Amino acid sequence: MKIKGIVAITAVMSMMLGSCSNNAIQSAKMKSNMDSLSYAFGVFYYGSLSTDSLELNPVLVAKAMMDGKEQKSAMTEEEARSIIMDFINIREAEKAEKEAEANKVLFKDYIEENTLFLEKNKEKEGVEVTASGLQYEVITMGRGQKPSAMNTVKVHYTGTLIDGTEFDSSRDGEPAEFPLANVIPGWIEALQLMPVGSKFRIYLPSDLAYGSRGAGEAIKPFSTLIFDVELLDIIQ
Repeated sequence: MKIKGIVAITAVMSMMLGSCSNNAIQSAKMKSNMDSLSYAFGVFYYGSLSTDSLELNPVLVAKAMMDGKEQKSAMTEEEARSIIMDFINIREAEKAEKEAEANKVLFKDYIEENTLFLEKNKEKEGVEVTASGLQYEVITMGRGQKPSAMNTVKVHYTGTLIDGTEFDSSRDGEPAEFPLANVIPGWIEALQLMPVGSKFRIYLPSDLAYGSRGAGEAIKPFSTLIFDVELLDIIQ
């Protein structure tokens, strides 16, 4: 569950439980339309939490609300936010790991196809291979400055899959500008090898691109990506 969802649900529970005392929770009755609305929120959101396998203790939720109302909270909002974020990060990591394992089975043949392509490609004349597994060919070596990971760069590029399918290009419009630190690992590494004015063809194994997740419909999980990249400028 995303942090926004948990925060929204917590806010709703605050509305629902904020007027209750610890001893009155079980005996509370619906005596007005607002009481019914409060109970309805509890039914709806607790059901949503249960569906998401998040079994909160409703008594402790109520206690936290009452402690907050009386300014006796056992933890600060910052501490509470940290606990929630730790939980979300662990949950998301577990989910990603399970998805990756499932995709390894589902895309077994595609993984083998991409692995074989990279094994053959690295034997081609002119192809360099770095320690990370990045493969690249120098089409034109520029004479300008090399960017660092902290720079913003201006580039033209075309991206294809190993079967030649083009999935992205800047060539039909203006050059792309972006902070280098914000892109996939293969781009971060490759662009730092390129002086301004260079044109490289780079081959990114999936673990330097979008890995077991893929990206949209065009880039399947475990895809090797090929980019023709021209580094036009470093934006100061």
